[in-house]
Amino acid sequence: MALPQGQSEATPEVTAPAPARRTPWQRLRAAVSDASSFRGCVIDANDGIIATASLLQGFAGAGASDRLLLFAATAAMIAGGLSAGGAKWAEEAAQREAEQRLAAEERAELEADLHGEITELAAHWESKGLTPETALAVAEQLTAHDALAAQLESEYGIDELMAAAAPVWSGISAAIAFMIGAAIPLLITWLAPVQIEDTVIVIAVIVSLTLTSVIAAKAGHLTVWRVLVRSLTVGIGTMAVSYLAGLVLF
Repeated sequence: MALPQGQSEATPEVTAPAPARRTPWQRLRAAVSDASSFRGCVIDANDGIIATASLLQGFAGAGASDRLLLFAATAAMIAGGLSAGGAKWAEEAAQREAEQRLAAEERAELEADLHGEITELAAHWESKGLTPETALAVAEQLTAHDALAAQLESEYGIDELMAAAAPVWSGISAAIAFMIGAAIPLLITWLAPVQIEDTVIVIAVIVSLTLTSVIAAKAGHLTVWRVLVRSLTVGIGTMAVSYLAGLVLF
């Protein structure tokens, strides 16, 4: 139908809406409720448990004093937490930069050839099993709603562009999770008598890894015993190798 004189056909919006700002509490709730994020935090906590306990076993095998063990556990908790957080921040920041680059490229393509991008989007939906007519109708409706989001989802599987603060929060979450895990062998070193310290640490690590493995498996709908076997194999094996290294090398 022809438009009245002086009016032109509106073009779909090609910019993605800015993500809504969330409070720290909302971010925490989202991380806990999201299975993937929660499982990642559990894995970081496991890393803290295994790394710190294995370091302590290595020092114990070398005959380190209780004072040195406390210093080693504290250093492992702080350095390991900062390292885990920094690595996670760098990884997420790189992913966000890649998403922003792809978004800029898609935005430019939409501005240069909107009709061609709609045709491309329709071909995507047609490959999913829709008829050509339905695929074109879907592509046009999605483009009218949010052209950039439609292109990013169909071509790259990006459902939502990462918020600017997301890498920072991911790094902080990873650091805190690692330190919580590392605090378990640290507290045992601080509180347990020297005579039974090594045994208590091993038992505590096994119990902690069992608990976190069950939680991670339930959150990710995985087979509990397989996750448990993997975690205990890595944890016990790493502690054993570290202890033997301390005995042999020192």
